Amino acid sequence: MPPPSRQICDSQIRKAYDDAGRMSREVAPMSDAYGATAAKRGLARRLRELRVEAGYTANQVCDRLNWGRGKVGRFEANTWVRPEHSDIRDLARIYGGDTLDELEELAARARQRAWWRDYPEVFDNEFPGFEGDASTIRVVMPLVLPGLLQTLPYMQALLTSGSKPPEWRERALRARLRRQQILDRDDGTAPEVVALITEASLMYEWGDAGDRRAQLRHLLSMAGRPNIELRLLPLAAGLHPGMSTLVNIFRFPGDEPPMVFLENDAAIEQIDDPGKVEAHDRIFEQIREAALSTADTAEHLEKMITTLE
Repeated sequence: MPPPSRQICDSQIRKAYDDAGRMSREVAPMSDAYGATAAKRGLARRLRELRVEAGYTANQVCDRLNWGRGKVGRFEANTWVRPEHSDIRDLARIYGGDTLDELEELAARARQRAWWRDYPEVFDNEFPGFEGDASTIRVVMPLVLPGLLQTLPYMQALLTSGSKPPEWRERALRARLRRQQILDRDDGTAPEVVALITEASLMYEWGDAGDRRAQLRHLLSMAGRPNIELRLLPLAAGLHPGMSTLVNIFRFPGDEPPMVFLENDAAIEQIDDPGKVEAHDRIFEQIREAALSTADTAEHLEKMITTLE
């Protein structure tokens, strides 16, 4: 029998799963503030472009508006939480031109309240917002399965293997389940997902055989969706690029530039530099070419399921 602390944690996580399932049935389709995070980033970039075109330094703008120095820099670095309409109007007046409507539209979208803002202990950046706004998600997971494709028992096994307290694990599980809801959107905003996993990630022992079998079946089911491409890199493929890093590459609707997030146990690193994003794209394609086809991936998963029966 598991120790009392483990029993408590398991019951908390099971309750979180039940609550999240109920929440997914009750939440309105657009309640995840779709587009808000990308709009905030786009607004920050557009404000910098307008300032440069107007011939001002960031400090000059702050001085003209009697703002503390650094405020404009924070806006342009996208480190603000929610843009204030009064600030946007002031900047539009300084920069001139017919820009107010464009900026206010971006600001209105950026001000939507995103669900993940209620999980500051789980997310220390805007990763879930960009994930939710992406039109295409390309993910490479060398040793674990992508969070969007995990079952509850798999999440539970991962979360209980760490050193975080039970309260944090419960919150993290709720957040991960909430992230997965983007795959079920029926309004045309569900992302295209290309997930590259490894045979090694499927060979760990966790839970019981039924749990592992259910996770494999879930992968098969998700891979059957028209917007999800799942490919497995077999051990026989040998060493390959990208073995040491969990990589998420997000592409967005319109002209919003792509970005990369690198995951590890301590943090999630955001990368916006176009050259570095392109480098990760190249590595992704190398892994994709080395991986099994989608059909062969499905066949491999079926065989693994058989061995667990």
